[in-house]
Amino acid sequence: MERNDQYFLKEAIKEAKKAYLKDEVPVGCVIVLNNKIIARGHNMKESKNNALLHAEMVAINKAIKKLGTSILPEATLYVTLEPCLMCAGAIFQTRIKRVVYGVSEPKFGVLGSILSLQDVKEFNHKIEVTKGIFAEQIGIMMKEFFRRLRK
Repeated sequence: MERNDQYFLKEAIKEAKKAYLKDEVPVGCVIVLNNKIIARGHNMKESKNNALLHAEMVAINKAIKKLGTSILPEATLYVTLEPCLMCAGAIFQTRIKRVVYGVSEPKFGVLGSILSLQDVKEFNHKIEVTKGIFAEQIGIMMKEFFRRLRK
């Protein structure tokens, strides 16, 4: 764990809370380059009726537009929930160096749960993964969201 991981994951949690207030699955993401947040995103899948608008995809899209490049090789992506296959694919394609996530996703997560794509030797790009920061706090928010949704 790097020195600022907790700070930046707290910023991702703020994004997750924005999603929560919009009745979206509360996932938030920030992308950091040179110790500065360059993009933020939260789930907008339901509100925009677009399955591609996961927090990571929103933030990655903002970051590459802001920097005018298709790759982010020195960036770290902070996200509250372990990325799914789609988001991990975007992380690999944009060459993001590091991913830090809060809570594992046993149904869709591919950076430690169902699969560990970062360990596949055949990929020419390697991703460093740090997980479990604020897992309890994020897990409580997720459970509360789904409890509220079922009512």
